Amino acid sequence: MREIKLIDIVDFVNGELTGNKDAIIQNVAKIEEAVGGDLSFVSNPKYIGYIESTKATALFVKDDLDFESREDLNIIRVSDPYFAICVIMDHFFNPNNHPKGTSKLSSIGTDSTVGEDCYIGDFVSIGNNVKIGSNVKVYPNCFIGDEVEVLDNTILYSNVSIYSKCKIGTDSILHSGVVVGSDGFGHAPMPDGSYVKIPQIGNVLIGNYVEIGANTTIDRATMGSTVIEDGVKLDNLIQVAHNARIGKNTVVASQTGISGSTELGERCIIGGQVGFVGHIKVANGTKIGAQSGIMKTIKEEDLSFLGSPIKPLKDEIKSQVLIRKLPEIYKDVLELKKLKDKE
Repeated sequence: MREIKLIDIVDFVNGELTGNKDAIIQNVAKIEEAVGGDLSFVSNPKYIGYIESTKATALFVKDDLDFESREDLNIIRVSDPYFAICVIMDHFFNPNNHPKGTSKLSSIGTDSTVGEDCYIGDFVSIGNNVKIGSNVKVYPNCFIGDEVEVLDNTILYSNVSIYSKCKIGTDSILHSGVVVGSDGFGHAPMPDGSYVKIPQIGNVLIGNYVEIGANTTIDRATMGSTVIEDGVKLDNLIQVAHNARIGKNTVVASQTGISGSTELGERCIIGGQVGFVGHIKVANGTKIGAQSGIMKTIKEEDLSFLGSPIKPLKDEIKSQVLIRKLPEIYKDVLELKKLKDKE
């Protein structure tokens, strides 16, 4: 168990402390479950009531929050308590920041380089002419193909597979089961009804500060690159097809499928189980609700959509309200028909 002086935490987030700077923090916890030695936070107003009863040693609170203080509770005022607790968890309590060294059970090919302070776990297979940056963590059973680049501070959890010539940026996280650079779904139909495989000779380029959830797959391009830009966050079980592009800081929820050569803009928010047809573009800032189907290009920025095929959010909500009323409307129509027949 780690023991960290409270003042070190305060200094790390540039907070304002009211309390004992020498108090010892051993863990982080939710405010309603915290015990002595724990650091917690209040970000959502509905948790303010727990300040009076929490057993935490210290709390992050918003710098302008007004509440009745307790002498036995150390308070750290910051502009964003949620961000502060995330930073502290990552810096002081994240076990994945600490492993180092190369397992004797791993395999590293010819002319490959591994930077300083890296961790290469058991049964990791690294191909030829691979470049691994500094402080990269590669957990057991990962496969890294020839001519791959993985830049500084990136984490590859167990059973990640990166095919040849793909590139991963800095400070990115690929969770277990991610496959980067498998062949795109390219098959040419023949006159006899059979299919001939189209060679997939491109690669995948993944930017900086990207996070990719477990069992998500990103296909290599037929030619050129499939591109995941900086700051993109992909959930578990997502399929990104060949030559697709996802713009900066776009987030995509689980079970979404993005077809070949489709381009999502920057800052988009995509719900779960959304389907995109191929060869379309989606404007910056687009928001798409769960289980929607996108059949054509979206040109105007910062709009919200829902449904399959999609409609503007307000229109789709109105339609759903009317659909729920259809049995009642149908009954009214029958009554009107009976009245007309009596005339």
